[in-house]
Parts: sequence; structure tokens; C-alpha cells
Amino acid sequence: MTTFEQWKAKANALSLDGRAFIGGKRCAALSEETFQTLNPSNGKVLADIARCDAKDIDVAVASAREAFDSGVWSKAAPSHRKTVLLKLAQLIEENMDELAILEALEAGKPVSECLGLDIPESAACIRWHAEVTDKRYDALSPSGANVVSMITREAIGVVGAVLPWNFPALMLAWKIGPALSVGNSVIVKPAEQTSLATLRIADLATEAGLPAGVFNVVTGFGETAGQALGLHPDVDLIAFTGSTETGKRFLRYSADTNLKRVILECGGKNPQVVLPDVANLDAVAEQAVAAAFWNMGENCSAGSRLLVPAGTKDILLEKIKAVLAGWKTGEPLDPDVKLGALIEQKHYEKVLGHIEKAKAEGARLVHGGNAVFVESGGWYVEPTIFDNVTTDMSIATDEVFGPVLCVIEYSDIDEAVQIANDTCYGLAASLWTDNVNNAHKVAGRIRAGTVTINCFGEGDLSTPFGGFKQSGFGGRDKSVYAHDQYCELKTTWLKLD
Repeated sequence: MTTFEQWKAKANALSLDGRAFIGGKRCAALSEETFQTLNPSNGKVLADIARCDAKDIDVAVASAREAFDSGVWSKAAPSHRKTVLLKLAQLIEENMDELAILEALEAGKPVSECLGLDIPESAACIRWHAEVTDKRYDALSPSGANVVSMITREAIGVVGAVLPWNFPALMLAWKIGPALSVGNSVIVKPAEQTSLATLRIADLATEAGLPAGVFNVVTGFGETAGQALGLHPDVDLIAFTGSTETGKRFLRYSADTNLKRVILECGGKNPQVVLPDVANLDAVAEQAVAAAFWNMGENCSAGSRLLVPAGTKDILLEKIKAVLAGWKTGEPLDPDVKLGALIEQKHYEKVLGHIEKAKAEGARLVHGGNAVFVESGGWYVEPTIFDNVTTDMSIATDEVFGPVLCVIEYSDIDEAVQIANDTCYGLAASLWTDNVNNAHKVAGRIRAGTVTINCFGEGDLSTPFGGFKQSGFGGRDKSVYAHDQYCELKTTWLKLD
């Protein structure tokens, strides 16, 4: 295993290039302005990033449209697109250490998580969608002997992908995998906090053989570059992952311009429901900790509400705290660390504000609750657990997006389901039961896009991911369902003599 010192040495040896990627090459913003990306572990500057705005978006969209209309990618044989995307997946794997370091430096994520999950899963995602490229068939309708009626899929055109900062490479792969597989040109706007890994993958895409203009990365801020992409009349689709509040803006942008298709994967306040019949609470504790605190809780599917019967609560809480004792908080490049730094000062203060508000509202702090390693200049918060939480408290309703778990008691299964669904969100849920009837019946009553039983997770690459209610709109990430949403469906009706 690479040591802490070796990871630091590798990080120090990197040359960080923050220029945008438009038309197949790196470039400065047209204004030549930049902004600084910071290291969440110490608050120090990592690199200068191109501060793109509406003019750069215009150039990127023109480049993407030209590439699409030329057919160099959109009309290429599916087998060719598959080959190029497989090469990109291979190059991501060959550059895994560099990409893992970039994510750890910019996002504050533990390098062990980046190397063990995020980057290999990003490569696997692109490979999965690549393999689908030449394996889907169009159809003929049963319209009678005197016509040939073809139902075909065509790439929608120019796709804008607006990414979050919590899983930079993986969310990129979730968007570009299906979008490129079916033949679109793509313009990616990464979160301003996490541009470097996305830019590096754009370099690798060109090395893999992706034609100029097919994959562009425009760096900058949401209120300039992101808004310009959402409002652009020559963008055919926006795929967004992030907050519900921002997602709603893209719906407005679409309505105000060209009615571009909009696909949103937004927030969550996800329940973990432990039924009274569960015998193995050790397994529940292990998974409950992962659900609540993995990636510092900066995860839209985080299981931030633990619903338990009164007779189970105290025992389970002790087991959860015992598991947490093995979760080390610290510098992201330390391979022994499980909890790194929060993304930025503003978010750090927001999470601490949620903790203080929960105390003021009467929730009982039973673990953590403090900022730590303040002297480092970084933004670290202890894993935090609140007990005696009621459903009207803000900690039970607001998406904290940090390492905070609230524990809510219920009296019977009907109340557990009611509490689980008592949210404007509906992204994910976990259910714990030893009874197969309860597993099916209760899972069917929970209003969420993904319900996992006796585990925490999001399925695999073959399963769609997205939410009900204000957690999602317009489609799903992952699986073959993602391919269809990046296509237009066409009927071609041929009348025979």
C-alpha cells in the first residue's frame, strides 16, 4: 500500500492545469480571467482555473454543434464509438493514481475512497455504457403489410452536463457514458470547487480518439457559465446533478428559451428504517454508519435519518458508536483516513450551523458535534449523531449534506412508513428486516427511487438511479434507461406500392 508520505510526494509532483477544454484543446477563458481552487484539507490554493462565462459557452456550443452536425461522432458506426469509449475507460484506469489525487486534493475526499471506488467505478461506468453502444436494436411497428414503419433512436444533439462537487469523476462518467455512447456532443460544466479531474479526463478522451468538439469542459461559476449553458438556445438537453434549488433554475431556463430537455438528480433526506424483527444489529450498525458518514455525508443518497423502534434504539446506538470508533478523520491523503474534509468554508459553516440549530431545537447530541483540526486551516467536522429527534425539527427535514445522523423513534410499522415518506424528497431509502413479507410490503410503500433491503447502496451500473418528488425530474442516471433519455425517438413511415 502506498504510504501517506508517498501520496504527498506524488501530489507535490503533479502539474495542475486549470485551463478549459474546448474544441479538442486546452485554452484560457476568452476574458483571460481565472479563479482559485482550494484544498479543503488546509484552505490553501491549489491552482488557477479558467473563469469562463457566456462568451466561452458560445464558443463551446458552436464547437459541439459543428462536431455533431459533421457526423464525425454522431454518425460513426456504433462499434467505433464503443472502441473509443473502451479506450477512454482504459486510460482512466492507467492514470488512476493521478485522478485519485486530484479528487482528494480538490474535494477533500479520502484518497483510499478515490482509489478504491470513485475512479475505478468511473472507468467501469464508461466501459459499461460503451459495451451497450452496439447492442441495442431499433424496431418495426406492427402496422400492416403495405407499410414499413421504423421506430429509431437518434442522438439528441448538444448535451450540457452540469456536475456536483461531491463525486466529480463518477458523476462525469454517469453523464458522458450514455450521452457519448449514443452519439451526442457534450459540454461539461464541473462544479467550480472541483474542475481538475474533469479536465484531466478530457485530455484522456482526446488521447482515446474522441474527435475535437465532441467533449468540451467549460470551467467557471454557476451564475455565469452554468446559467449561460442552461439558457443557450442551441443546447438540446441539460443533465444536472446537485441541489433541488439549483435544479429548479434549469427548468426555468428551459422554459424561458428553447424548451430543452432537462434531467435532474437532486437532493435527498433519506430514511434508514430498522424494523423490530431484525436480529443482527451489528450488521445494521456497520451499514448505518456507511450510509450516514461515507464521503463525509456529502452524498445525495446519504441515510441521514435512522428510524428505529424504541426497544432497539439504545442498543443500536451503542453499536453505531463502536463502529464509528474505527472511522478515522484526517488529511485526505492519509490512506488510513475514512473521513476527510468538507468541501469549502461556506459549506463547513453551514453544516456547523445545522448542528447548533439541532441543539437549540432540543435534539440530544450523543456523538461528535465539533469542528476538528481547526489549526490545519482545513474544514473538518466530527461525525455527529443526534437522538430524541422529532419530525418537526429542522435536522429531520433539511438536507445537511454533512456527517450528521438523526435518530427518530417510531411506534409501529405504519408510523415508520409515514415518517419515512414525510419529506419533500424521495431519492433513496434503506430497510432492515428479517421478514421477507415486510421486505416487499414496506419497500413498496416507501416513496423513493431506490430502496435497498438489509444494506446501504445505490444498486449497480445496470440499475437506474434517480428520485421521486423533489429529488429528481425527467429521467435517471445509469442503466440502459439513461441511453434513451439522451435520444430522440423517430418514426419513419414508408408506404409501399
